[in-house]
Amino acid sequence: MVINMNYISRNLEKVVSEVTKEYPVVLVTGPRQVGKTTMLQKLMEGTERSYVSLDDLNERNLAKTDPELFLQLHKPPVLIDEVQYAPELFTYIKLHVDRNHKPGDFWLTGSQVFKLMRGVQESLAGRVAVLSMTSLSQAEICNGKMEPFTIEMEALTVRGKERKKADTRDIFERIFRGSMPAVVSGQNSNSQIFYSSYLSTYIERDVKELSDAIDSLKFFHFITAVAARCGQMLNIADIARDADINQKQAKDWLGILETLGIIFYLHPYSNNLLKRLVKTPKLYFYDTGLICYLTKWSSAETLESGAMNGAILENYVVAEIMKTYLNSGKEPFMYYYRDKDAKEIDIVLEHDGVINPIEIKKSSNPGTELIKVFELLDRSSISRSKGAVICMKPELSAIDRENYVVPIWMI
Repeated sequence: MVINMNYISRNLEKVVSEVTKEYPVVLVTGPRQVGKTTMLQKLMEGTERSYVSLDDLNERNLAKTDPELFLQLHKPPVLIDEVQYAPELFTYIKLHVDRNHKPGDFWLTGSQVFKLMRGVQESLAGRVAVLSMTSLSQAEICNGKMEPFTIEMEALTVRGKERKKADTRDIFERIFRGSMPAVVSGQNSNSQIFYSSYLSTYIERDVKELSDAIDSLKFFHFITAVAARCGQMLNIADIARDADINQKQAKDWLGILETLGIIFYLHPYSNNLLKRLVKTPKLYFYDTGLICYLTKWSSAETLESGAMNGAILENYVVAEIMKTYLNSGKEPFMYYYRDKDAKEIDIVLEHDGVINPIEIKKSSNPGTELIKVFELLDRSSISRSKGAVICMKPELSAIDRENYVVPIWMI
């Protein structure tokens, strides 16, 4: 078993180790190339766990046609890679689990989340811990420990000591390079070449797996149109027009991108006391390097001064906060706020019975006018707690006692 010498420790390792002691089945889902298999192979070094991949067509065929024999040959504890290719296994895994009741018998990985989840939920309900893995977070790249991001002075101060400081140029370098392990570790030094082959792999393999009627060139135009609208409210009609497809196709293909863990949505925050709110979600990518490749930025410098710098910076911050939750094995309750008067708050974080409003700005010296909009949440039935402006300021500071200024490098 070969492990990448440039391995970057993942925050999810701790969560996998914990749930392995409690659940018979642990399923790690996420897009291809984000490091699911590498992490699990690293964790099984020196143990009795064996490994089998369903990318191997012989193994896949056996798993589909004779799952019972497959599990006799690959006895637990076992890591079964790309398990979505043989959903026939789930019933037999369930039978084994119910007979033996042994925590950690099965580690599974899968790329196609929704399709896979249906099979898992039907067969393994109550027996499986499902974890989502994304591309690397800023914290993982900088070797920092990661807790879910919160607006609390003590937690932010700890973050400031662990993280690597970065100025505006450094942040845009991170955004441009992206967060795929192969690029960050230096295994693939040219991010543009990596993303080019990554896309062709997706179009030729995973997208076709989900729908073989998809035209590769049209799908490329479509995903480019989606990338051009990162950080914006979803407008299916505009995406369909730019990609020269109908709106049903655009909606279906967006579902595929979400299924594959390429994009995610922030839904608008609302409760019954807040009227006149929009209902449309905002669209984001987990990996900004892919956005930069699709929208044809040639360098971090051109991106920093380009027309999309605000939208891609917002995408970066939202995705990084999202990753701090997912990589800790927790569900993020993240929204955005916008009313019919177009007043908007970039992020509303809900936790422990309070909400935190957050604005994202490229500025390094944000003023008090930015936090006026936070007052719109005072009509919410959940009490508003500390707010923050996340921006390019080099150090943690405050606008007042209730509103902090948080550097982007500290997320």
